[in-house]
Amino acid sequence: MAGGLHAPLRPSSSSSSNHSFTAKLLLLLTLLPFTLAAFAFILQWRGGVTDPSTRYSSEDHKFPGMDSSPPTTTTTTTHHSKSDCGPLLSHLSPTFPYYRDWKFHYQTDLKPKIAITTSTSASLEQILPWMFFHKVIGVTTFYLFVEGKAASPEVSRVLESIPGVKVIYRTKELEEKQAKSRIWNETWLASFFYKPCNYELFVKQSLNMEMAIIMARNDGAEWILHLDTDELIHPAGTREYSLRQLLLDVPKNVDMVVFPNYESSVERDDIQDPFSEISMFKKNYDHLPKDTYFGMYKEATRGNPNYFLTYGNGKSIARIQDHLRPNGAHRWHNYMKTPNEIKFEEAAVLHYTYSKFSDLTSRRDRCGCKPTKEDVKRCFMLEFDRAAFIIASTATEEEMRKWYQEHVVWGDKALNLKLLRKGILTRVYAPMVIVQGLRESGIFTSIIESASKFLSKDKFLSSIESSNSTRPHDSIGSSRKMGKITESQATVRRVLQFTDAATNEVAVPPLPAPGVDDKQVLEW
Repeated sequence: MAGGLHAPLRPSSSSSSNHSFTAKLLLLLTLLPFTLAAFAFILQWRGGVTDPSTRYSSEDHKFPGMDSSPPTTTTTTTHHSKSDCGPLLSHLSPTFPYYRDWKFHYQTDLKPKIAITTSTSASLEQILPWMFFHKVIGVTTFYLFVEGKAASPEVSRVLESIPGVKVIYRTKELEEKQAKSRIWNETWLASFFYKPCNYELFVKQSLNMEMAIIMARNDGAEWILHLDTDELIHPAGTREYSLRQLLLDVPKNVDMVVFPNYESSVERDDIQDPFSEISMFKKNYDHLPKDTYFGMYKEATRGNPNYFLTYGNGKSIARIQDHLRPNGAHRWHNYMKTPNEIKFEEAAVLHYTYSKFSDLTSRRDRCGCKPTKEDVKRCFMLEFDRAAFIIASTATEEEMRKWYQEHVVWGDKALNLKLLRKGILTRVYAPMVIVQGLRESGIFTSIIESASKFLSKDKFLSSIESSNSTRPHDSIGSSRKMGKITESQATVRRVLQFTDAATNEVAVPPLPAPGVDDKQVLEW
């Protein structure tokens, strides 16, 4: 009887086995997703898996420097080891549409075709990183007007071996040709003639730009930009870190676009490689709220004559078209119309000015002015350049170092943090990473080693012969020489058919950023 009552409650061996299997299966199905998720997390954390959505999405994974918001720390970025840069570059390579293993065999398939012209006496140590950085962001053609170190045989043969590069030497023949050029016989540049140092350089740059327009047009370039070798374009504001993409988005009716400049803010006095070591920059007035700019003006200036050490009016890029002409080193113009010009809202020119302590003496050595307040006005257009020249000409090494630390180096971390939070200062890492990646790839060494194989013996000898006529004693005062050659022509200017706008437009010099005295004018 008792056995009969309990018999139904005792499961059979078959149902017990089924129940055990079901429980194990449910447990396995529950644990499996968690196990896979944990395994994927560990792999991704160790670098074994890259999430495609983050790899290609500019919203979720921006390249360093493309984010316009300033960081909240003042950590100083110095040299990165290969172990730091290697994985970063490989992970971020899709951000560069022209990366292609740093081979740069893409000159024919890029649209639009962009040309850069420069006048330089720099060494390969500065020119090669500058040039190949711009190749990475989409520039295909370079017109290098060289003298000094840049015109020496060992440098020029390397430059001439690089595809897309044209080297033009400052020979007597070039000066005679430019003395007969159109802009030398016009009035818009005349106020800069017959003056030394920066004024002379300004005239050379303008004359070189005039020739570069013709060469760029013959080469099928669509845009032309004048840039010094201490300046890098920062094409922020696009999904790709690309100057080409930036220009593709410019409306067809726009003739020229201005890049407001950001100025390097060095945090040490021992910088050796500015492009690889500097990440902090002071923003341009055009990229700041007026209240922030003028409200923080005194703290941002730090006792210097102006908000920026040097110029503050940026550089412009021009669409190549009929009647295009330079308008000084910072702008372009057109003989037959007032160009339609706009400014980029995020993109900028990064100006690495006085970024090395040696820049003080190198500027001094290039100019033969007396170190007096009156005489330096003949040589330099901007106040800080004048003050730096006097210090470099009259002070001891120790006094120069102290002056440099007080006026150039941003050593106050509390102030830096304050200005970073306010947006006056910003961190831009993209150029640093690109240049470091280029250097680690060995491309600079490879270019130099292969240069002798690339050039024929006749071309190499020709480069030496050309460079021999560009020694410093030949180039000093060249604009004054050209003035003597064409003195009779300059007294009677050619009659040209201009619009009123083209006639009245005066060359735009390097101008300082707005000062406190300009506040009411700007508000009005």
